[in-house]
Amino acid sequence: GVSVMTWISLIGITLAVFALIATLAVRSGFRSELVDTILGANAHITVYQLPIANEAGKLDRKIYDYQDMADRLRALPSVSRAAPLVKGQVMASFGGKNTGVQVFGLSQEDLNTLPRIVAPENFQGRIEDFDRGIAIGSGVAQLLNARLGDSIKLISPDGVKTAFGTSPRVKSYPITYIFTAGRYDIDKTRLYMPFSEAQAYFNMEAAADEIEVMVTNPEQIEGLTPDLLHAAGPRAQLWSWKEASGNFLRALQIEDNVMFIIMSILVLIAAMNIISGLVMLVKNKGRDIGILRTMGLSEGAIMRIFFICGAGTGLIGTVFGVV
Repeated sequence: GVSVMTWISLIGITLAVFALIATLAVRSGFRSELVDTILGANAHITVYQLPIANEAGKLDRKIYDYQDMADRLRALPSVSRAAPLVKGQVMASFGGKNTGVQVFGLSQEDLNTLPRIVAPENFQGRIEDFDRGIAIGSGVAQLLNARLGDSIKLISPDGVKTAFGTSPRVKSYPITYIFTAGRYDIDKTRLYMPFSEAQAYFNMEAAADEIEVMVTNPEQIEGLTPDLLHAAGPRAQLWSWKEASGNFLRALQIEDNVMFIIMSILVLIAAMNIISGLVMLVKNKGRDIGILRTMGLSEGAIMRIFFICGAGTGLIGTVFGVV
């Protein structure tokens, strides 16, 4: 009976350790894939400016010295890329179908640094043709029933100001690239436009909305904040990828902690099998223990014998579980 309990304890420890390691590995891989998806199409840090009143008395948060600001940020050793960005929301129309899209105005060079956009699993067209048109997500193309080479209309309510008011700005652009980033919110809503064209379309001549910053170690983003703020200037504000995806990351952390506790309980239950096996072993070996005691062996020495037996079972089971 004791040998059977030993085998049961050994198998229990092996399975519990294997389940713990496998679960943590799966969770770690899932988090890594999620973070890769988030960072593959978005900046690690977005730099924007606090609004100030312009000459007309309206609040203005445009970045007019965007090139100088980007150069100062690039000079930091922890920064791998700093790109000015023009951003706006418009309505895209094609073939009688309409959908809202978010326009990102980036240069060809800066767009090439987004792996989920320029090198996704599925894409159509050539990213090298980006300067001659626009790049849209596969979800946008599906909603509009548009294909590569089609020209879609972009309609913005903030258009040309006339004596009769502001007329909508309407302009057509050919689709030169269609990407599938793997995220619903990106594929269904995002449109990339050359930076200079976006400046002209949104009346942003000589200005940018934000500076997108990529760093060498996005997991340690908190420690870079002081240097980034100092380089960006007194009106600068930062918005990191962890803040933008905080709910996802917190949910993952909670799930990881809960799964670790559950798996640890399984290991504890398996360890209880070892203890129960040792108790049975002590009961069955009572006569042998008495003989050892009469031979002068101390209680501590006898306890160490049984401890070594239990520890050996646990160690072997742990090794098998890890392997």
